[in-house]
Amino acid sequence: MNGRERLVQGWERGFPAGAGGLLAAMAGGYRGLLGAREWLYARGIIQSRRLDCPVVSIGNLTVGGTGKTPAVELAVRTLTALGHRPAVLSRGYGRSGGGVQVVADAASIRLDAEEAGDEPFLLARRLPGVPVVVGPNRYEAGRVARARFGVTALVLDDGFQHRTLGKDLEILMARAVQPWGNGRLLPGGPLREPLGGLARAHLVVATGARRLDEAAEVSETVGRVAPAAPVLTAIHVPTECFEWSAMRLVSLDALSGSRLLAFAGIGSPAGFRRTLRETAATVVDFQEFTDHHRYTREELARLERRADQVGADGLVTTEKDWVRLRPLPPLRRPVYVLSVRLMLTSGEAEWRAAFARLAA
Repeated sequence: MNGRERLVQGWERGFPAGAGGLLAAMAGGYRGLLGAREWLYARGIIQSRRLDCPVVSIGNLTVGGTGKTPAVELAVRTLTALGHRPAVLSRGYGRSGGGVQVVADAASIRLDAEEAGDEPFLLARRLPGVPVVVGPNRYEAGRVARARFGVTALVLDDGFQHRTLGKDLEILMARAVQPWGNGRLLPGGPLREPLGGLARAHLVVATGARRLDEAAEVSETVGRVAPAAPVLTAIHVPTECFEWSAMRLVSLDALSGSRLLAFAGIGSPAGFRRTLRETAATVVDFQEFTDHHRYTREELARLERRADQVGADGLVTTEKDWVRLRPLPPLRRPVYVLSVRLMLTSGEAEWRAAFARLAA
């Protein structure tokens, strides 16, 4: 087990006494910084600034994958259906540039993934015609979107902990199973802030659940900390598939019976495993990489050798991974890229009502 695997396992199940004590002390310092920040906001020393349009935030309490990017896409589509012209604001994690940058305008994508960041580039690709703006300060990014594109609503990607811009609808994403890991703050656990932060949420979406009883821990915590916030459930469903080298669409039915080696460098590889079970393909091996992993030629060559060993007909990965694979030469075997969307399995009425109130 490598260092990353030990860390993730510790976040989920707890650490040995020695390591746990050290990380708990470090988490105490982090808690102090969070407390000081909250104190400054509570007394108005630091203030959130508002823009003259509705602002929707999609975020979470933990590091790792909870399905924020597909939720941003669903929020944009919901606002569009209600007559808004929305834009997406993102920090642009891992991008090479700085300052406020326009990733996409109403006509085209203007920055590559390296300059924009993985998620903003992917959102620009999935939402043609929707402006996507990145910047460390969401208020300034929002001002650019309003001034340049005349948008009437803003959606923040990963905005729950971001406080510079006032928000009208806070949507918090959580995994249905082990949503808070070991329940400790970074670096002793996966929590970005204490569970009391749930009180700011207007909606909580538990991903990986078809029914509310499959998200019991989320429901219990929200009921205790934020009883006014409805808990919704959702799953990620495959919507299309394309073959990387030829960039051609492939029917999901065409994967039926195929033996595939799956690989992913995302926050929640387990979620990708669940999504693959929605297809008719046979996954003969699964290789995990760290979140936002930048692949090398050597790693792709190792994946191809592994595919030889397990007798795979091809490989399959996520759309986020494909964004990072694009600069590399394709493999001899086909590499299928699976696109997913967030589908609400309960609470759709609450979701629509919350957005309708915004529109009003």
